[in-house]
Amino acid sequence: MRVRHVMACRTLYYRPHLSSAIILIIYLCTPLLIVWLHQRYGWVRRIGTVIMAYAIGILLSVTGITPAHPSESLAQIQTLLMNVSVPLAIPLMLFGCDFRLWTRSLPKTFQALLGGLLAVLLSVVSAYFIFRNRGICGDADRFADITAMLSGIYTGGTMNFNALGLALHVDETVLTTLLTIEMLVTFPYLAFVAAGGFRIFHRLLPFGTDATNHEQADVEMHDVEEYGGMTDRKTLPRTMVGLLLSVLFLLCGISLSLLLTGALNELIIILTITTLSIGAGFSRKIRALPKTFELGMILILLFSVVVASRFDFRSLSESMLPLAGFVLYVLMMTIMLHVLMCRLMHVEGDLFVVANIGLLCSPPFIPPVVGAMGNKCVLISGIAIGLAGYAIGTYLGVGITYLLHIIG
Repeated sequence: MRVRHVMACRTLYYRPHLSSAIILIIYLCTPLLIVWLHQRYGWVRRIGTVIMAYAIGILLSVTGITPAHPSESLAQIQTLLMNVSVPLAIPLMLFGCDFRLWTRSLPKTFQALLGGLLAVLLSVVSAYFIFRNRGICGDADRFADITAMLSGIYTGGTMNFNALGLALHVDETVLTTLLTIEMLVTFPYLAFVAAGGFRIFHRLLPFGTDATNHEQADVEMHDVEEYGGMTDRKTLPRTMVGLLLSVLFLLCGISLSLLLTGALNELIIILTITTLSIGAGFSRKIRALPKTFELGMILILLFSVVVASRFDFRSLSESMLPLAGFVLYVLMMTIMLHVLMCRLMHVEGDLFVVANIGLLCSPPFIPPVVGAMGNKCVLISGIAIGLAGYAIGTYLGVGITYLLHIIG
């Protein structure tokens, strides 16, 4: 009877592991599934594709489809996908941004961007000194890296967060834990703004809207996360040109890293790719390549699924509570400082909202908020600020890392 009981228990808790090839197929198909859901269901667009990707990845981990301790072959697949997807996504997501418009953009748009960047900088640096002795991650250097990563996600979103995580060699479990907490903290704020909370900022910033009603007529409107038509015969070959350029930039980063250090240095690779991508944005032909942003988003979704699938809930500790307090402090302080700076510079409420959401949550979250406000005049400004955050966030995060290591 005891033998039968033991066998029954083993049967109950035994989870057969799928082969590495099947898991690889799941990884590659999941972003495509999310894109399909995004096009078909409005609730997916409201939640956001990145949140969906992390949710599915965590579900893969919880159900045991992806084991907490993967085999050597699966671990190699996961590492390869994580190390390649983000560097390839960075150029694709920046190709469509005309950085020359910065010199011709409206003063208020630039002021809203500058105020947001300063707010993030002051918030994360102050948070570092407040929370560094709270036992978060146990290592002061690691906590400095985490602080820099949070500055990355609040100046452009997941792309900068992932890029900094790779460049600073942050453990995947810490990365997923931090991003999970960040989403749990930030999503209610996003929902609050979209549900009518933007009216509070109208009262706090009761300035005119003429600054955003007369945006340059030659600015071409580019939707974000519009996946329809990506496989058209005329579109797909030109999108692949963008992918080839991304591969070329990655090879340039790898070559420069080997030349300078004799090894693969993720920090050099990421900064090289970002710099080349900004330079490419000055080419009209490269900016005209269709659907590069969407292809970059698909690669970000792939990265998000893989990272979240490696999440081991057994590794969670009591440090999650101070980590949640740390993230909440940075978010609330960033919002308050951004409002204060925009009030001093007389930035109107709607422009502040799109600037704030563009930096904190990334450009794909701007259109739903603009739709809720009913003010399409600020859409282009919001997307431009979010794209600027994409370009600046990695540099800002690296700079904060070195700053905190020096003074910490």
